[in-house]
This record gives sequence, structure tokens and C-alpha cells, in this order.
Amino acid sequence: MIGKREFGDYQTPLEFAAKICRFLKVERNVKPSTVLEPTCGVGNFLRASLEFDAEKYFGIEINPAHCKTCAENLIDERVKIVNANFFDFDLSALPKDNLLVIGNPPWVNNETLSKLNSANLPPKSNFKRFNGLDALTGAANFDICEYILLKIINACRDTSTTVAALCKTSTARNVFKELRRVDINFSACEIFEFDAAKVFGINASACLLLVKLTAENLSSNVCKIFSLTNPDDAKNILTCDADFLHGSELDFAGKCCFEWRQGIKHDCAKVLELTIANGHFQNGAGEVVDIEDELIFPLIKSSSIKRAVITDFPKRLLVTQRRVNEDTSHIEADFPKAWSYLNRHEEIFTKRRSSIYRGRPKFSVFGVGDYSFAKYKVVVSGFYKTPLFALIFSHDGKPVMTDDTTYFVGFENFAAAYTAMLFLNSSPVQEFLTATAFLDAKRPYTKKILERIDFAKITTAIQFADLKQTERRLNLSDRLTPSMLAEFVSSIEVQPTLF
Repeated sequence: MIGKREFGDYQTPLEFAAKICRFLKVERNVKPSTVLEPTCGVGNFLRASLEFDAEKYFGIEINPAHCKTCAENLIDERVKIVNANFFDFDLSALPKDNLLVIGNPPWVNNETLSKLNSANLPPKSNFKRFNGLDALTGAANFDICEYILLKIINACRDTSTTVAALCKTSTARNVFKELRRVDINFSACEIFEFDAAKVFGINASACLLLVKLTAENLSSNVCKIFSLTNPDDAKNILTCDADFLHGSELDFAGKCCFEWRQGIKHDCAKVLELTIANGHFQNGAGEVVDIEDELIFPLIKSSSIKRAVITDFPKRLLVTQRRVNEDTSHIEADFPKAWSYLNRHEEIFTKRRSSIYRGRPKFSVFGVGDYSFAKYKVVVSGFYKTPLFALIFSHDGKPVMTDDTTYFVGFENFAAAYTAMLFLNSSPVQEFLTATAFLDAKRPYTKKILERIDFAKITTAIQFADLKQTERRLNLSDRLTPSMLAEFVSSIEVQPTLF
């Protein structure tokens, strides 16, 4: 039985498909000669698109039951239903003159399909040419919908093809970014947001993405974002690098003087993450763990970042390396209890799916370096819609580790870390971040976003009184002094103290 989750199978209601087709015809003057619906499901978009009165219609669908339903619902000699995997379908044979590609490709990503051991995957390739590190650590994870749309766009580039697809808003942004990156000619790229909960019963930021390809040497530095219910008044504009939205009058964008780091990635929580119970360490399986203390460090996870200064850390992390690719064999001689414990659970390590661990020393972790052992850190969760920057510092004489869903900057002294935390939590910076980040994304705040925070601009715009107000709003003690601020600003102007 073909699973709904595996195929991202959210059938478009016929009434909504008809609304989209009428909108394209009336409001955007789309008049195709040929219509293609990839992954057409039961064919509701094909049925609705008969309104265009095109010469030819094609539907591609992998599910034979859907194909049968589609054929029964579309008794029209112009319509051809092909039972095939879209990833194997040759798009070159389709007529590209005045082609409309319309539909609702699967809302599922390649990582999810891999976990499901699905065969419904595109050929494995670094199709967006990420660098080696990004390709390994997750930047190359993408929606299957995105892959399908980019495959179609590349196959139809320099033709009069219109692509109109329902997708996640984050997918639409990625497609626009790729159009710009690979210099695809297009006369229009627009996003029309709609209520996915009302249409599909799911909680996701969704839209109709409309791209009009052309053979002319045309493109645009912006993609306008509308509400589908009000398509004449753009509510936002996506900039050409697809990283920021216009929406804030504050201009703090630039290059951050600090190096933002991601926390430790290990994919082995049951073994490496420990809690303290009755005076003993205990792992995720409830097993009492007796190992050397030198390898155990306090741990803060993304979900625990709820205060601006955090001093309690109920979790611990067994850290097997101090830098990436460090040989771990020394643990056998230096920490025999830990070595024995790790080897008892070696099978769990070998089953880790991420390719980042392949060819690495036994029990490797990732995202570890000198910066991981900074005494003071300002850390933020990548997940929360409102970014709270928290100050953490050594606990029981040991630096605090963070997990890989967090981002942080390391400092050598409390004063610099505390001042930086106040700047980042100040109302102007918070307004800037929420206006520039994509709040519908799984991780609104990533290293890419944080690297654009220009402290030189911030320290000019935000005064001592503003920071004291931030201190009070966060219910913090009266710690900030004029000399702390002056020293921090001076370090920004010269060279910041950081890891």
C-alpha cells in the first residue's frame, strides 16, 4: 500500500484547484496550449484546467490507483494519463511552446523519504552544488516538491512555459533563489500565500508559486509576495539573494564581527546524553553510567533556552573529541571506563545514518573545536519564532556544551558576553531579526541569518539607556555599567575577543 506520508499525498480539493485556474486565467492572463500536471494524483488540477481549453493535457502519476481514478474522471481525448515515476519521465518530448505546468507536487523532503526507505526518491546528486560541508550537514536537504519544480524549470528554460504550483512558502523561496543563482530567464516570479489549514488541514505556511519563463534575457531582483485573496497588493518583497524580506526600517544588516558556531552534532542521544539520578549518571536507556568525569560536560539543549542567563544544567554530554577528526583511540588508555562504555554501545554508533560520520574515527561527533570549550557563550535556539539570546558560562568548572539546533558565539570574559547578549535581546535588534528572518521556516534563525548582524551598526544605534531597559525587561540584575559598554564597543572597533 502506498503511504500518504511517503508520497506527500495531499490531494487538492477540486473547488480549490478550480479557484487557482480561474485566478491564473483571469488575473494573470495565462492561456496555455499544453497543460502538464506532474504527480497528478486523482487529477483535480487537470479537471479544473480544462477551463483553459488547451490543445493537449498530460498527467503523470506513480500511483496506479490514482491513475485509474484520474482516467475515469477525465474522459477527454485531449487528456493523456501516464502511470510513471516523475523522476524517470523524459520532459524533453513535451511541447514547450506556451506550456503550463500546474499542480501540487509532494510536500515531503528527501531526508524523510530516506528514513522511510522509500523508492520514491530522485537520483542522488548534489543538484544545487552545495559545498562539501553543507551537503553533509543538512543544507542539501530539500523538499521533493522543490526538486520537481527545479527539474521542470531547467528542462523548460528559455521557453514560454508557465509554472504554477502549490507548495510550502519556504520551497517557493528556494526556487526563486535558484532561478537567480543559475540565471534562468523569467518575466515574473510571484508568491500567493493561502491558508493550508483550511485547504489541506495541515499546519504549514503555503502558497501558490507562479513563475513565467521566457526566452528573452529577462529576470528580476525581487519576488513579490501576495495573499491569494488580495493579489493586487504585495505585502512583502523577497530580495534577490532570497535571504531577507523587506519589512523593517532598521538597517542592521552587514557582516557580523563574531564567528557564529553551531552546537555539537552526535545523533546518539541515548548513549552520549546523560542525566543525574540519585548521585549517578544515567543514559537515555536508564542505564547507570560509571565513567571518567573528564569527558563529561554540562549540556544545554535548544528547548531549554528560556531565560536570558542560564545557570542550571540538568543534562550532561559525553564529549569524545576536542576537534573534528581527532583520533579517539587514546580514550582506551586515558579513560578506560569511557572506552568500555562506548564499545558496549558501538552498534548504536555504527547505525547512525548521516554520511558525515563515514570514514571518521570511532565514536566521532561533529561541530566540535576549541570554540566548543569557550568559558562564556551567547546562545540562541534556531527553532523559536522570537529569538532569545541566552548567556551561559562554565558550570562546576567546565564549559557548557550546546546541541546542534543552537548557534552561539564564544567569549573570553563575562563582561563582553553579557553586553553582547543585551545588544542581541534589545528591542531594535529583535525587531530587525523578526522582520528579516523567515518565521515560517523550520529554523527561522540559522548561521546565515546571524552572520548578517552587524555589531558596528548596532553599537552606534543602541545606547546605554536602551540596554539598561533591556536588562530590566529580561528581569536581570543591575549588572551593565558604562565601562562595560565602552570596553565592548572599543573591542568591536578594533578586534573582538571571540572564538
